Amino acid sequence: MNLDLATTYMGLELANPLVASSSPMCDKVARLQRLEEAGIAAVVLPSLFEEQFDLESWSLHESLMAGTDSYAEALSYLPELPACPLGPHRYLNAVESARAALSIPVIASLNGASPTGWVRFAKDAESAGASALELNVYYIPANPDMPSSAVEQRYVDLVALVRSAVKIPLAVKVGPWFSSPGHLFRRLSDAGANAIVLFNRFYQPEFDLEKLEVVPTITLSTPEELRMRLRWVAMLHGRIGADLAITGGVHRGRDVLGCMMAGARVAMMASALLQHGPGHVTTILSDIREWMGENEYQSIRQMQGCLSQQVCPDPAAFERANYLKVLGAYTLSG
Repeated sequence: MNLDLATTYMGLELANPLVASSSPMCDKVARLQRLEEAGIAAVVLPSLFEEQFDLESWSLHESLMAGTDSYAEALSYLPELPACPLGPHRYLNAVESARAALSIPVIASLNGASPTGWVRFAKDAESAGASALELNVYYIPANPDMPSSAVEQRYVDLVALVRSAVKIPLAVKVGPWFSSPGHLFRRLSDAGANAIVLFNRFYQPEFDLEKLEVVPTITLSTPEELRMRLRWVAMLHGRIGADLAITGGVHRGRDVLGCMMAGARVAMMASALLQHGPGHVTTILSDIREWMGENEYQSIRQMQGCLSQQVCPDPAAFERANYLKVLGAYTLSG
């Protein structure tokens, strides 16, 4: 059977729905090439952090001002470029290198929370050849004086600002903690987002009780984390204009298939690639083809959204009725 795994994402034609999410696996051209050889359909480069813009500006200023009080000739000093940590410049070089080495789409990523530098970087990333741009919005609203409406407006304004600056497709990677996620995601779509990536994993710190320190930690995802993402994509499918992508908890071929049936256009993977390497992509694609053959599916498009809330035989399974049913079914022995 000739199986068709092709899908589209933000207007990009992809050979299959498996995308390498932003992670250290995508930080070198050699690794990206191995991912492409294994069958990955697109890659998201590691994020350039908003703080790097500030670091670049501060370092350049410091270098330009160094020695200006020493003697007149010092006013003509220029910094040696290797001494300046020009994060954005190196990042754009990485975009250009990846585009030159790969035939699959290369998506640039920016991690931040404010408009500072975003528009400039978006334009530069587009000029460097990025196939699309992913805004990884990592914002913790810790100020108790800020209402939820202001938090949401911050996201919408940011998307609208970047959208006005570039023509390449724009994805927005967001967290799940909003009072009405569907409403916000529709606003983001209306503001110009071509895709919504669900969900950003906000890393939680640990406490070192002996040293009385807050310790940053990174924990790789597990397949159990996929459930929340499947639920929200299934409820949103067909209700907002932007494409939907799932990231977090995608480890197996069955996970990718579940993402498609919920209504996602692509399934993004990071933790599983870090654990198993690029060759895991080949295994997953093989498992997908095997399952499709056994279950008489001819294409990925055929299954996309078949378990979304709009077409599911039991729409209440996504909402409160199913919650009551699950609790009622749990029994204790003894």
